[in-house]
Amino acid sequence: MNLDPKLLDLIVCPACHAGLAVDDAANELTCTGCGLAYPVRDDIPVLLVDEARRPS
Repeated sequence: MNLDPKLLDLIVCPACHAGLAVDDAANELTCTGCGLAYPVRDDIPVLLVDEARRPS
């Protein structure tokens, strides 16, 4: 995943507004608050709650 660090400082979880952590192995951004995992496709974060994977 090739995301700009400045972008990661700006974006937050659309569900709870907590910060996002990079998970390179799963190619996702994981919310540090609610735990939703947002996919990253072609180096573009898909920050849609409907597209997020729920924590198990």
